[in-house]
Amino acid sequence: MRKPLMIGITGGSGSGKTTVLNAIRSQFKTGEIVVLSQDNYYKDLDLVPLDKEGAHDFDDPLAIDHEAFYRDIRKLMSGETVRLKEYTFNNPEVKPHDLTFRPAPIIIVEGILIFYFEKICDLFDIKIFVEAKENIKISRRIKRDNQERGYDLDDVLYRYQHHVTPVYEKFIKPFRDKADLIIPNNSRYDKAVDIIVAFLQLRLYGK
Repeated sequence: MRKPLMIGITGGSGSGKTTVLNAIRSQFKTGEIVVLSQDNYYKDLDLVPLDKEGAHDFDDPLAIDHEAFYRDIRKLMSGETVRLKEYTFNNPEVKPHDLTFRPAPIIIVEGILIFYFEKICDLFDIKIFVEAKENIKISRRIKRDNQERGYDLDDVLYRYQHHVTPVYEKFIKPFRDKADLIIPNNSRYDKAVDIIVAFLQLRLYGK
């Protein structure tokens, strides 16, 4: 079996990683790409670190079960299927789904800390860093956390100031220079996506 092409996509919270990822994935057939997200590898709530105010800090690297994450990436690379329970960030209005990830010739791993975890970072053939201006990132974060995770505005702003920003500066931004491709995602990202898609199609189809 040919070794799958490993792609890592990272960037700060609200940079638009998921948007870029979905734009890439939409250009391929089912079974050609599998995506594994860091978001499904948070530890149980009682193991997630607390800040000085007693709030759970989901941005802290210690909140991630990176060993399980690494193990499942390796399984996919070896041709094994991975099954997980969706992580819902403790939103009582969201019922978690059973998730199944099947091996594919292209494996994309995404998450804010995937370059920080050295064992995981070393697996990637291509590293992509998505970035955006600070005001755009916080606007996206407010919208997402309110709609998907049920956080009110004060909670979102508190977490952005005390969790998101410090973690970005310490654990994400320093690894920007490891990237093979940096995508500014303030308003447009289509040309970068076109380049990535063309490369992946060449890899898959030889044309």
